[in-house]
Amino acid sequence: MYAVIRAGGKQYRVAPGDVLRVETQSAANGKVEFNDVLAVSGGDGQIAKPGSGALVTGEVMGEGRNKKILVFHYKKKKQYKKLQGHRQPFTAVRITEIAFDGQKFSAPELPKKEPKVKKAATAEPGEAKTAKPKASAKKKAAPKKTAAKKSTPKKK
Repeated sequence: MYAVIRAGGKQYRVAPGDVLRVETQSAANGKVEFNDVLAVSGGDGQIAKPGSGALVTGEVMGEGRNKKILVFHYKKKKQYKKLQGHRQPFTAVRITEIAFDGQKFSAPELPKKEPKVKKAATAEPGEAKTAKPKASAKKKAAPKKTAAKKSTPKKK
């Protein structure tokens, strides 16, 4: 099951569980709804047309800015150069559900991350720690000898 949506003037083909970067979206409580659904394709070959009441919902995963692009203006023979950088902001959205014609296709839930537990120190502070010997010791190379320069008699 997939849908084609329009967001930020661009079209995206999405399926439940996909993560896509769209232009900055305003989200209420981390939820985004895409009402402008251009097409929906089901498993049975069903295709919905625009205005059929299909709805795609997603959750905001994060916001950020893309890589910097350089805009360089140059006019030859006029001593004109101008360099400008730009970073486009984006919103990362994970598609959670596609609703169409009374059917709902949902993405599986993401597993929740549990915080790592730090290990407690088992050794008492008064005990000395044993040092492990190094497995291999590197040998220093012998210094290279320089070759003697040949002296040539000067011609008069």
